Amino acid sequence: MTCIVGLVDNGKVYMGGDSAGVGGYDLTIRADQKVFRNGDFLMGFTSSFRMGQLLRYKLSPPKLHSDDDLYQYMVVQFAEAVRTCLKDGGYAQNDKGEEHGGTFLVGAKGRLFSIHGDYQVGEPQDPFYAVGCADNIALGAMYATQGKGMNPEERVRLALQAAERYSAGVRGPFAIECLEAKA
Repeated sequence: MTCIVGLVDNGKVYMGGDSAGVGGYDLTIRADQKVFRNGDFLMGFTSSFRMGQLLRYKLSPPKLHSDDDLYQYMVVQFAEAVRTCLKDGGYAQNDKGEEHGGTFLVGAKGRLFSIHGDYQVGEPQDPFYAVGCADNIALGAMYATQGKGMNPEERVRLALQAAERYSAGVRGPFAIECLEAKA
């Protein structure tokens, strides 16, 4: 359970996440944050804290060159590095020959991507996206605050607060990070 919200605004990627660790009816407020930086990337995860730990401390993203097509890089090199990291870390699951990881957001070079359990890479048409058990609540809040004069961090925080209010799997405190696009 979780809510991770990403927003692209003026060449920067803002990302926020909650602190809930949920198993059945049990809830723990975790000190280890779900949103973090790994090199030139900003990431926020759902699915498993173990997956997040591997992404944060074990994943070594391949070098991203200035002339690389960013989407192609994410689909080919980045997704393959994630797949290998999760497999080597004992997290990736194999079900009848199909590998499965988890779900997380990635900010890079002023753009926002989602990585899903089958390692597909998505880039939303809107300048925002959310993943986790309260993703639709957060997406509604992000949509409703467009053009309302709020700063990006306020919008992300409001989306997380709405998710906390209406989802049993989301709890503060919230961590919000900003990644500026590098040329």
